[in-house]
Amino acid sequence: MAGYATVVEIKTTSQRLGQGAAELAGKALAGAFAATARIRPARKPLHPKGELHTVTIERSGLRDGIGVPWIDEPGTSIGLVRVSRAIGIPNALPDIYGLALRVPLFGGAHADILFATTGLGRLSRFMLLPAQHAGQRAYSTLLPYRTTSGAVVLAALPVGADGLTFDLACAHAGAAWRSFARMTLTEASSDDSPSFDPVLNQLPGLTYYEWAAAMREGAYRAARRSR
Repeated sequence: MAGYATVVEIKTTSQRLGQGAAELAGKALAGAFAATARIRPARKPLHPKGELHTVTIERSGLRDGIGVPWIDEPGTSIGLVRVSRAIGIPNALPDIYGLALRVPLFGGAHADILFATTGLGRLSRFMLLPAQHAGQRAYSTLLPYRTTSGAVVLAALPVGADGLTFDLACAHAGAAWRSFARMTLTEASSDDSPSFDPVLNQLPGLTYYEWAAAMREGAYRAARRSR
């Protein structure tokens, strides 16, 4: 029993340390966002300009589901996508691209999923990478989600170079990607976009791990205050 109690204590201490580190990272992100807001006073200090699209998502579903109905089951969704450059430097230079997806849910609710340009490898899917244009690189959610089947990362994979068609895919940590939908963007209509918030608006079956929520929450508190 003493050995079991020691293991539990070590695990609890490790969880607390991990949560504390995540909260510190969240505060650092919030500080970085606040600093950016001071340098660039605007409604959106990061991703200041973008293109808002209506999007059609044809979901084929997954044979072996991950425990997320919207991903596991076939169907069609009509949503919104905002494509933007993170820093907003001149288009002639590469930048981190963001793809913010909003999908409607039952009862008038909605879910927001944020993607950024990354690699697709087991490690590079967690690394931000710059791109010259919106269709040059793959996008991932960067941070994993908790599901009943384990940790899952989502990706948007460009089909062609025009940045208007993507395959949506998912992967368990370190595993191969599996496509579950084709997403088609219309031509951009305007940039009068809603405020996307993946912390407040999560897809049923996808939840942030405590450490990931702590990292996101600090930055999004600053974003909400800025707005």
